[in-house]
Amino acid sequence: MRIAIFENVMTAGGHEVDFNRILVEEFRALGHEVIFYVPENFKFQLDYQTPVVKIRGNSISYTNTRGIHKIIATIKREINRQRWYSQLFYLQKQFDALIIPTATYRYLRALNHNALKKISVPLIFILHGINPTEAPKFLNAAEKLLPNKNVKMAVISLADDIFGRTLKNINMIYPPTYIPRDLTDAEKNPPRNDILTVGFFGQYRREKKLRDLLDVFVNGKYNRKVQLIVQGSTMHNEDAEDFEKIISKYKNFDGLKFMHKGLIGADWQRAIMNVDALLMPYSAPRYLYHVSAMLFTAIGFGKPVIAGDNLNPEIFATYKIGETFESGDLNDLANVLENFINNFDNSFETYERNLREAGEVFSPNNFAKQLEDIILNK
Repeated sequence: MRIAIFENVMTAGGHEVDFNRILVEEFRALGHEVIFYVPENFKFQLDYQTPVVKIRGNSISYTNTRGIHKIIATIKREINRQRWYSQLFYLQKQFDALIIPTATYRYLRALNHNALKKISVPLIFILHGINPTEAPKFLNAAEKLLPNKNVKMAVISLADDIFGRTLKNINMIYPPTYIPRDLTDAEKNPPRNDILTVGFFGQYRREKKLRDLLDVFVNGKYNRKVQLIVQGSTMHNEDAEDFEKIISKYKNFDGLKFMHKGLIGADWQRAIMNVDALLMPYSAPRYLYHVSAMLFTAIGFGKPVIAGDNLNPEIFATYKIGETFESGDLNDLANVLENFINNFDNSFETYERNLREAGEVFSPNNFAKQLEDIILNK
C-alpha cells in the first residue's frame, strides 16, 4: 500500500520525531510505501528518506506564545487545518491510506466540517491518550463521524476503552517502544563498570519536580559509587530559565552531571544506552491516561526504571521492570531510590527478563501491524 502521513506539528526534537520514524520504518518493513504530506513551511528535524509533498498553508507554532497571541495562533491553525483537509481530499488518489500521527479531538471536530470526512480510503487519526476532560469532547466528535466508514481513530492506550465507553470507529491500540535504531552492536552493549549511572532524560518541565529529586539523590546513602546524569531540552523560556537555576545550584555536587540541550537521533540513543537505569519521578495526573514515551524508551532500550506509581501503572502491575514509589512522597522516593541502587546487581536479572518480555509485546513492529489491521479493517 501507499501510506500517506500528514504531519503538521513542528518540534525541535523529542519523541514526536522518533514516533514518525517508527511509522516510516515499520510500515516499510511490512512492505508498504510511505509518503509525507506537510504544510509548505514545514521543516523536518530528521531525514526519513521518504518522498515529501508540500501543501498550502503554514504550520503554526505555540512555542512561547501567550495570551491574545495564543488565541490568534489557535484561530490561524483552525483555518489552515480546514485548508489542509480540503487539499488532502483532492489528493486522495495519490495514496491508499492516510494517517494523521498526532491528533486531538479538535482534529475530529474540524473534520466534521470538511469534505475530507467523505474520503474513499482509510483515514486514521492517532491519539496519544485521552484524559477525563477530553473524553466527552472526543467521544462526541467521534460519534458524529460514525456515518463516515473510512474515518477511524486509533487511541494509544493501555486500557480497553475510554472510561467505560467506546464506539465502532475507535480502536484502542498498544503503544510502541522506542529502540536504538542508529547504534552499532558494540554501542548497544556498552561495558558496565563500578559506577552505577542513572539517567533523568527528556523535555524539562517544572511538573517533573527536579529539585526534589536532586535533594533526595544527594542525600542518599549508597553502598556503591553512583552518578546521576540530568539531560533536559526546554520548549518555553520560563522552563529554560528554571532549568538553568537548578544547574547553577547543584552543578558542584559530586555525582551530578547536567546537559541542557536537546538530543536527537544517534546522540539521543547513545545517551540513553550509556546509563544503567532511568529515573522518572513524574507526578502529573496525565500520566494515568497518556503513555509515557520515556517509559517506553526505557523498555525498548532495556533499562530498568525508578518511577512514580501513577506512571502507567498497568505496566508495573504486569512487568517487574524496576521499582515504583508513592508519587509525591519524597520519603518513599528516598527509600526506593536507595534500595534500587544498593540492590541493583541482585535484581538486574529479573529486570532484564521482564524488560525483554515487555519489549516483545510492545515492539514497534507489533504497533505497525495494529495500524495495518485498522487500515485493512481486520
